[in-house]
Amino acid sequence: MYIKDKKIIISAAITGATHVPSLSPYLPKTPDEIIESAVEAHRAGAAVVHIHARGEDGKPTTDHGIFRYILSSIKKECDAVIGITTGGANGMSVEERFSVIEEFRPEMASANGGSMNFCYNRLLAEVREPLYDWEQEYVERTWDNVFRNSFRDMEYCIRTMNRCGTMPEYEVFDYGQLNNLKILKKQGIITQPVYIQFVPGVQGGMPADHETLMFMIDRARKLLGNDIQYSTVGIGRKMFKMETMSALNGGNVRVGMEDGLYINPAGEPAKSNAEQVRKIKRIVEALDFEVADSAEAREMLHLKGKEQVGF
Repeated sequence: MYIKDKKIIISAAITGATHVPSLSPYLPKTPDEIIESAVEAHRAGAAVVHIHARGEDGKPTTDHGIFRYILSSIKKECDAVIGITTGGANGMSVEERFSVIEEFRPEMASANGGSMNFCYNRLLAEVREPLYDWEQEYVERTWDNVFRNSFRDMEYCIRTMNRCGTMPEYEVFDYGQLNNLKILKKQGIITQPVYIQFVPGVQGGMPADHETLMFMIDRARKLLGNDIQYSTVGIGRKMFKMETMSALNGGNVRVGMEDGLYINPAGEPAKSNAEQVRKIKRIVEALDFEVADSAEAREMLHLKGKEQVGF
């Protein structure tokens, strides 16, 4: 279903917790690099920046001091909607992952749609000369990693966001997770407008192809209502293909070095998040869509505004 008059929200996922520093010299790997890259991505056209924190050694962290420094610095430098992760990183407890919501009370944050085998050990072959001694073991152990999001976990996460005025961005990795959201909505746990981030292409989740995405969009509307909004992540080299399909079918788009380190399917490295943002912006505008700015994104997503966050 082609929707011409809808403005498109571009999100940029700045660093994530999947890629280790040795995979790309351009991956933002320290707090200051994350800040600089987020601001650049916003100025390139991203209304939303999705933030994970890393320490000076490049390792993902939920340390509140580091997180606060990153979030407050981005807020000071630009008007971007700042969304933060509750997915954290492999090896983190549920308590660690969710602690950032009450601490920072962001405008929006990820809320995961269910438990899954979240694996990226296939990256191990590319970690030939690690920059840090933690990298290889960090990637290798995901073969035995279950990304935990029980119904109790999801209820706690969503109710905390409701209480803090934070919009959940439901990250959906497979079909069953849509049904999980239907159950939580029916039970009155989901009370805010539903915004889904489809994440195809993760090892352990749904594949990244046209048929799967169209099926997921259709089922999401049938299970959760035609008034849902959604965005799509494109993992790896399929980033821009998946984003284009999302835009043409009424969705928003997300790029960023959390999701892929490339600028094209041939595997040419992206030199920045801003470069990826500029490319998807050109594609979206070539399809005759307008790109939403941060003020428009806040209105479209029913966000509380950056004056009401806790950082």
